[in-house]
Amino acid sequence: MTFWKLYKRVCLERLAGRQKPKVKAWATTQEPGVTDDTSPGNWDVTSSNCSANLNLSSQAWFRALEDNFKQFMLYRHCHFFPMILNHPEKCTGEIYLLMVIKSVATQHDRREVIRKTWGKEQVVDGKRIKTLFLLGTPSNVEERANHQKLVEYENYIYGDLLQWDFLDSFFNLTLKETHFLKWFHTYCPRVQYVFKGDDDVFVSVENILEFLEGSSHDKNLFVGDVIFKAKPIRKKENKYYIPHALYNKTYYPPYAGGGGFLMHGRLARRLHWAAETLEIYPIDDVFLGMCLEVLQVTPVKHNAFKTFGLVKNKNSKMNREPCFFKNMIVVHKLLPSDLMRMWHLVNSELNCSKKMELL
Repeated sequence: MTFWKLYKRVCLERLAGRQKPKVKAWATTQEPGVTDDTSPGNWDVTSSNCSANLNLSSQAWFRALEDNFKQFMLYRHCHFFPMILNHPEKCTGEIYLLMVIKSVATQHDRREVIRKTWGKEQVVDGKRIKTLFLLGTPSNVEERANHQKLVEYENYIYGDLLQWDFLDSFFNLTLKETHFLKWFHTYCPRVQYVFKGDDDVFVSVENILEFLEGSSHDKNLFVGDVIFKAKPIRKKENKYYIPHALYNKTYYPPYAGGGGFLMHGRLARRLHWAAETLEIYPIDDVFLGMCLEVLQVTPVKHNAFKTFGLVKNKNSKMNREPCFFKNMIVVHKLLPSDLMRMWHLVNSELNCSKKMELL
């Protein structure tokens, strides 16, 4: 039996065993129907008819670019796309913490583990915590239809996927950022805090809540593994290479590693406005730093956010020590099996020394 048939059978078996089906995703061509009348509107982009900017082809600097950057520049002006799957009901009522995870269609195993561990929706001391995953369209041309069907089955089961009609790719990660900010501004007027991260991170919700409750935080809260005075990478073989034509300054503005960061809901709504004043940049972490710069907000570095691992040496035992994980807010990155194992260890009766003063 092929993987696709097996996974489809599992999805169908789960559907058959459900007593109450999840609410289906809202059709984006209709009113979202949210009962909370404070919701400001609905997703207003219904067409992705965006053509290439062929005026660039006559310019020398453009012709000197690598093919992937040429493609990026030709469609850089295409800021927003229609929604395929939408769940505005996730923001109904008072939400203390919205957990938002970037993912792609084929990484269903990562999403499954997150739902069973740190992404499980819950209410803690009266504080409601909700979870959403962000997707574009599947990138594999041959299997795109199959992948999309599986995404739709998964969404029917869990009702926690937001999907837009742009291709999931490295350069389009910034589109995922801007689309979420617009979505949040549209549907989430009563969310107090937002955690945003990748689908291969370990997160301690307990430590997030402890941090948020530990002191007062203003509306400009933005905290994570912040990088200061980072220089654009000019080596073409590097994944994060940027040509001078796209960015000619010496340093990037301060930005947080995209593995995971925490921000105030009011700031997230202001970031949507800032994003609309800027041209799309191909590195999503840096783009968000540019948005913060527009708002004159400096992100705060916190030692409990480890978006590059606990220590640089990947073979170090520290990277597998649950007592260190227990003191962290975010650790990047873990395979699904490692995340599940670490989650169970951290939440077991660990015999650790006194908790490190990181929070």
